[in-house]
Amino acid sequence: MRRPRTAITAVVALAALALTLGGCSSSGGRSSEDKGSGSPSGGKAVNTPRLKIAMVTHSGEGDTFWDIVQSGAKQAAAKDNVDFLYSADKEGQQQAQLIQAAIDQKVDGLVVTLAKPEAVKDAVKKAVAAGIPVVTINSGADSSKALGALGHIGQDEGVAGQAVGDELTARGRKKVLCVIHEQGNVSLEQRCAGVKETFKGTVENLNVDGTNTPASTSSIEAKLQSAKDIDAVVTLGAPMAAAAVRAKGDAKSSAEIDTFDLNAAVIKQFKAHRIGFAVDQQPYLQGYLAVDELWLNKTNGDVIGGGRPVLTGPAIVTEKDVPTLEKYTARGTR
Repeated sequence: MRRPRTAITAVVALAALALTLGGCSSSGGRSSEDKGSGSPSGGKAVNTPRLKIAMVTHSGEGDTFWDIVQSGAKQAAAKDNVDFLYSADKEGQQQAQLIQAAIDQKVDGLVVTLAKPEAVKDAVKKAVAAGIPVVTINSGADSSKALGALGHIGQDEGVAGQAVGDELTARGRKKVLCVIHEQGNVSLEQRCAGVKETFKGTVENLNVDGTNTPASTSSIEAKLQSAKDIDAVVTLGAPMAAAAVRAKGDAKSSAEIDTFDLNAAVIKQFKAHRIGFAVDQQPYLQGYLAVDELWLNKTNGDVIGGGRPVLTGPAIVTEKDVPTLEKYTARGTR
């Protein structure tokens, strides 16, 4: 597993402080044992006051990436004595309405994604103005500080794309199809732009509807049939990788399929030699750290990373990493 030098994570101190705050009380606290025995951080919950934290993302239907993010958030919530609320909508205006709904519920903290920052910026500013601390995750790092968020947790999408471009060049590829599964999502556009910056060949973008897998598969297949010189397809999410694999087979193409993000299905594709490499941004960590930071801010006044983005990736993962990662993807934490 290879990480670009610029992808430095700042999480050790946070984890240490969380353990300290969770175990320093002399009043006993509540003793509800976390039942998720397969998770990385089991144990008893803290005895700090009960908090309500909402997460509002741009997830579309069927995107397993967000299941992993939620898994991390729920684990942190169990530890931190937090009532965790989750909602999502791929449309920016609807996401803004969900943020407003969280404000109306008077939540103690808010986690949001900024895939379409222009659509949600006013709602985020309302939350901050209402005294609700906000942490942004996954997308929109460039907009996070201006909207008043405590900080951003995720990978640098441009850096991630550049790492992919370098990897494709090292693999001798000449023409790449970069598949954007949500048009208008700034993070996905930054990934493809990053690929173009470092890849020595040519890159062509293809917009598809990530919530319609059959249509997406057909679009990729048609492109591979019409452009026989495409020798690599880069998908920007694990679910779309499976669609690209099917499209490659139907088009009888020899193009290598590579993808952003991991899940159990991608690991299976690795074992079947159908995917060349994947980019891991550790979504479990994004959910976990976001909830933990809001808890720490409320109970100890902490802001991790000094308000600067805390990077959870990228790391280039290949078939040789399967023995290490398989058990984690199987339980839904990688």
